[in-house]
Order: sequence, then structure tokens, then C-alpha cells
Amino acid sequence: MSITEQALPYIRGISPYVPGKPITELAREMGLSVEKIVKLASNENPLGMSPKARAAVEMAISGLERYPDQFALIAALAERLGVAQNQIVLGNGSNDVLDLAARVFLAPGRSSVFSLHAFAVYPLATLSAGGACIVVPARHYGHDLAAMRAAIRSDTRMVWIANPNNPTGTFLPYPDVKVFMHSVPADVVVVLDEAYNDYLPPAERAESVAWIKEFPNLIITRTFSKIYGLAGLRIGFAVAAPEVADLMNRVRQPFNVNNLAVAAACAALDDHLFVAESYALNRRGMEQIVAGLKRLGLEHIPSHGNFVTFAVKEGATVNQKLLKQGVIVRPIGGYGLPNHLRVTIGLETENARFLEVLEKSL
Repeated sequence: MSITEQALPYIRGISPYVPGKPITELAREMGLSVEKIVKLASNENPLGMSPKARAAVEMAISGLERYPDQFALIAALAERLGVAQNQIVLGNGSNDVLDLAARVFLAPGRSSVFSLHAFAVYPLATLSAGGACIVVPARHYGHDLAAMRAAIRSDTRMVWIANPNNPTGTFLPYPDVKVFMHSVPADVVVVLDEAYNDYLPPAERAESVAWIKEFPNLIITRTFSKIYGLAGLRIGFAVAAPEVADLMNRVRQPFNVNNLAVAAACAALDDHLFVAESYALNRRGMEQIVAGLKRLGLEHIPSHGNFVTFAVKEGATVNQKLLKQGVIVRPIGGYGLPNHLRVTIGLETENARFLEVLEKSL
């Protein structure tokens, strides 16, 4: 018997997460210049990182011989969100806190519910904890809350909801989400993944964190990777009832968030101008991309994030043609959408380059 056969069978059965192709990798594969490559695959902020965050990182470099002190960020988040400090769980990106939630509440003999076309980390986190996945058919490429409620079994301990959803960009009105929360059994945890909530128009947003007082089975996760431009520093967080946060912090790795990430996140929270500029750029870019797709006769899924998923015949073939011309988008066949591609909203020039190359590739 080989050593790999000694691993737990549910670990061996996991399909690894495939990230967006890095610029340097494409440059090596295609013999292209790095400067000529446009990456619109990973929903990163095209403006880069917050200037205040960059300055904070430069200052924090002098203290890298010390272990991280995460108190300042926890205190800042608690004050911003109007919760107690013992309700905050920091993570190495929001993926980390999603995994922490699964490790606390899932195990062999337990199941989690999530939608088809939802974020790939939900099945990964469920399976790595030994849990069973209940995949609910999507409704208009998004979550069907009624079907998800009906799918909850006696062994279900977690429901995953991404709002807005990645990779489809669909959005559930918050009043509908709250009705769903009232219907879920109190012993089933609902993880509300709000990685893209900063891109929502103000009229669509809700003070969902305040719901935790009413629903102690609610965990809300957010990230600094998107609108704050800190994807490379890997920092996110969860907000939960104190007793739930305590359990998540028990399985959290000590110092899972590094000094530079803590300093950057604290500064980014106060860079309101950068956030406003990023939001406005995304709105303009969304209009530019959608108009271009319509001009090319391609259908798209209306998006509430910083990306657009569009339908194209032979998606894998078109994707390869884009890569050969130095444009990286995201194929999402692994999400059950083989004839769709997802493109991140970039700078105006990057969006124009994508549309130009896409037209040649069709």
C-alpha cells in the first residue's frame, strides 16, 4: 500500500483549487513580454493597493522581526462594524475563515448546502472537513433560497451563501436573505460570504452584521482582497456571535495574519477616497464591458461584483486564443459553466484591449 493511500479518503477525493493564471506564467508559456499582458482573471483591483495601505506597509517593514500584533485591526473592525472585539476572527484571506468555519461545524456524517455555480471554496472546505456536499440547482445562475432551504437535512450543519456570488455575479436582495434566515433551523450555521459587497450600490446594501444579534447561527465573511487591493497580502475576516467566534479562534493558526497585512488593512479601512475611486472605476468599467459584449452579440449574466461572466461557444478554445494574444480571463468550466468565461473589470485601456482581442478570437 502506498503512503498516499494512508491519507483520509475524503482528502484524496478533493479536486485542487485552480487559481487564475499568473502573468509571469503566461509570459513563460507564450514567450510574451510581461508588460504586454493584461490579466483580468482574478477579480483584483486594477488601481492596485490603497496608497495609505502602501505607506503603512513601508513603515511596518522595520518591525518584521516581531510576531504580529493583531489587536489594532480587530479593534478597528469592531468599531467600524459596531460589534464587540470578541466577535472578530481574522484570516489569511477570507478563504481562511471559510475553512475555519467548516473545521468547527463540519465532520464525517455532517453535510453542508450550497448552490451550483457558487464559490469553489465551499466544496473544498466541506470535503476537507470530511463533510458531504449538497449541491442545489441554481436559479438564473444564482442561489435558489427556497430550494436550498428544502435541501437542508437532519445532518446538515452549514449553508453557504455568496452575496454577490462569484463567479456569476448574481445578487440576492437582503430582505429575501433575512426571510431565509428566519426559516433555517437554529442549529444550522449560515455563512454569508460578502467578499464583493463593497461593489454594491448603496441602495442594495444592508447592515447584515447587525443581524447576528438576532441570528447567532450567522457568520459573515469579508475580505480586503477586492476593493481595498490587498489580495497579495492575504487578509480577510469573519464576524460572528461571540461564542461562535471563540470556537473559530480556537482552531485558527496563531499569527495567521502577518504584520504587513495587519498594517495595510488598518490603513486601508480609512482610505475612503481610494474606495470611492475604485467603486466609481468599477461602475464605469462595467458599463464599458457590457456595452462591448452586447456589440459582439454575446449574452452576459448581470453582475453585482467587479467582474462579468459571459456566454461564448467553445469557451476553452476562445480562452486559448485570448491567452495567445496576452489577455488572461477566467474559464469557469469547473463551476459547471463550460461555455462561459469570466472577465474582471480593469482599467479603461485594459477593458478596451480585452474587447478588441475577444472580437478577433470569436
